[in-house]
Amino acid sequence: MKKKVTVIGAGNVGATVAQRLAEKELCDVVLIDIAEGLPQGKALDLYEASPIECHDAKVEGCNSYDASAGSDIIIITAGIPRKPGMSRDDLLKTNMSIMKHVTSQAAKYSPDSILIIVSNPLDAMCHVAFETSGFPKNRVMGMAGVLDSARFRTFISMELNVSVESTHAFVLGGHGDTMVPLPRYSTVAGIPITELLPQEKIDALVTRTRNGGAEIVNLLKTGSAFYAPASAAVEMAESILKDKKKILPCAAYLEGEYGIDNLFIGVPVKLGEKGIEDIIEINLTASEKTALAKSADSVKELVAELKKFA
Repeated sequence: MKKKVTVIGAGNVGATVAQRLAEKELCDVVLIDIAEGLPQGKALDLYEASPIECHDAKVEGCNSYDASAGSDIIIITAGIPRKPGMSRDDLLKTNMSIMKHVTSQAAKYSPDSILIIVSNPLDAMCHVAFETSGFPKNRVMGMAGVLDSARFRTFISMELNVSVESTHAFVLGGHGDTMVPLPRYSTVAGIPITELLPQEKIDALVTRTRNGGAEIVNLLKTGSAFYAPASAAVEMAESILKDKKKILPCAAYLEGEYGIDNLFIGVPVKLGEKGIEDIIEINLTASEKTALAKSADSVKELVAELKKFA
């Protein structure tokens, strides 16, 4: 039986996720959005490209959740960006309300699905989805580390003028300016970048990675990144759909790992058909532990703010 993935939110990220899923022929795709005609139009456009792109994935757009029934994976991109004059509390409250609604519908129609959260603020929205769905922790995760690591890999490749395929990188922690890129675990063909670059260059790459999303926002001026976030979500989905058991950095619910309790935070995990099948604990230096704890504290603050609106 062909797999099915529902993408909630037909904006730039959601539509690009649908495109990548279909063109990789990973599954049939249902694209959902509250805007009448938007998911239907984008889905039909994507479907009409299938003879040229040579895939038989079906792409359906709709405003209701009926068509999503029995999905293997639900990828949630729905939410609003922060607008001028909007406080962080306003953004958090609005996106929390959206996340509660879409997650409850997703869980109702696909009670055995795996949730991949893309909506921001990412780590906090994972908590909302986790609590609303009632799903076990292995079936709720956030897309952040894959994206942040891809940015780090890109910048390493640019700096050293080598193939991105030779680069590997790990970024842990929350999805924001407290994220923790790990140069010691970032390599080119197995060689740590600490052996290939001076410290000041590494520091610059770490800073650019932390500000990767903001850099694109500043360039676009009227939007935010969507190609790379979509690719990151699809890599996670592919590992689950094909039971590839890739080790990828994802926002996972920790219960003591890394000394962190009851919090979604970015760590390396094994992704297979059951979702998060293992959380990989790597050895951190004292400074790396401090940085991860600081990142976790930032996520805790957001989660605490959520409780004000519950």
